Amino acid sequence: MEYTTQMDAARKGIFTPEMAKVAEKEHLEPKKLMALMAEGKVIIPCNKVHTCIEPNGLGSMLKTKINVNLGTSRDLTDLNMELEKVNHAVEMGAEAIMDLSSFGDTQKFRRKLTHECPAMIGTVPIYDAVVYYHKALGKITAREWIDIVRMHAEDGVDFMTIHCGINKETAKKFKRNRRLMNIVSRGGSIIFAWMEMTGEENPFFQYFDEILDICREYDVTLSLGDACRPGCLQDATDASQIEELITLGELTKRAWEKDVQIMIEGPGHMPLNQIAANMEIRKTLCHGAPFYVLGPIVTDIAPGYDHITSAIGGTVAAMNGASFLCYVTPAEHLRLPDVDDVKEGIIAARIAAHAADIAKGVPHAMDWDNEMAVARKKLDWNAMFDLAIDPEKARRYRESSRPEKEDTCSMCGNFCAVKNMNRILDGEIVSIFDE
Repeated sequence: MEYTTQMDAARKGIFTPEMAKVAEKEHLEPKKLMALMAEGKVIIPCNKVHTCIEPNGLGSMLKTKINVNLGTSRDLTDLNMELEKVNHAVEMGAEAIMDLSSFGDTQKFRRKLTHECPAMIGTVPIYDAVVYYHKALGKITAREWIDIVRMHAEDGVDFMTIHCGINKETAKKFKRNRRLMNIVSRGGSIIFAWMEMTGEENPFFQYFDEILDICREYDVTLSLGDACRPGCLQDATDASQIEELITLGELTKRAWEKDVQIMIEGPGHMPLNQIAANMEIRKTLCHGAPFYVLGPIVTDIAPGYDHITSAIGGTVAAMNGASFLCYVTPAEHLRLPDVDDVKEGIIAARIAAHAADIAKGVPHAMDWDNEMAVARKKLDWNAMFDLAIDPEKARRYRESSRPEKEDTCSMCGNFCAVKNMNRILDGEIVSIFDE
């Protein structure tokens, strides 16, 4: 029996090779995985053209995955540098790479990713359209916007962000309920400006069924973009965001009717006390489709440290239903991230994802922590380094301040509680100052 998408296969009772890999990774029974996929609560983004992919599942009951945004800009166009970042990101555990290139030979970079990179590859076609057509925004036609979606599907991308929720009605609500920070989504601002200049409906909304047909043909997952995501705490959970979510929920049902896999993008900047409620609203309005969140960033005052502000929000979001965390680097709001920024962002996002997995009881999530606890109890420094989320940094810190005695650290020395408890429980004498 043939199938078109992973969702179609699940609904037909076909256990695909991609499902087999995900079920093994997630310690999930095949029938349970297929049931969740048939309902749209779990997705496996994997374009048929992207044959070197290592499949991963996204869903609130699975391990939380992370995405790394990369790509060229007008100010920094070095493709080799971006490829170096991609390779580092995959080595450090990123399950997805999102190519946000907005300058240069974007198709060359995109195709290289889908031919060589095992991570899920995502794109935002609206950025690429502006680069590809190389003409004034208002001169791009509705047909041309849709043609770029097909091009990206043909190039092998596994998921695309489509800003289809900001239609004419949403735009009216936005203009009636002005924000402190307006629209901060790049794609959202582009399509809003296009609608204002042309007077036409958002083509990604108007021709949504045609986009679904493209996605069904290549098994591309749609990431329904949050054009109205809040860009500061003051704008969180406002009328525009909720109005867009209602539209995205309606479009989700239409996608599922065509067996197209869907995830929903989310905030953004948001006070910590609003995150759990916002996730519940999304579950209700978007029918349990997986959530993909940027942060949320929980305070606006920390440029240079937004990998931390986003990790705080990402942990709370994931433990309350988010499936997929988009990393944020220390360079957020400041510049294109370099290799070191990428590393800092990935480590912070992975910590957030892992902490959330423990909180929500993902099977075996805490095994790693228990192994670290055993290594610490034994004062086995090499085992601790090997288990660390960033072994290189842990080793470097240890080497930078060598203790007098190898079984302690320079913080505690003979006062080391672990060492002293091990000795006293073994019947030895502990005499801290005489040692």
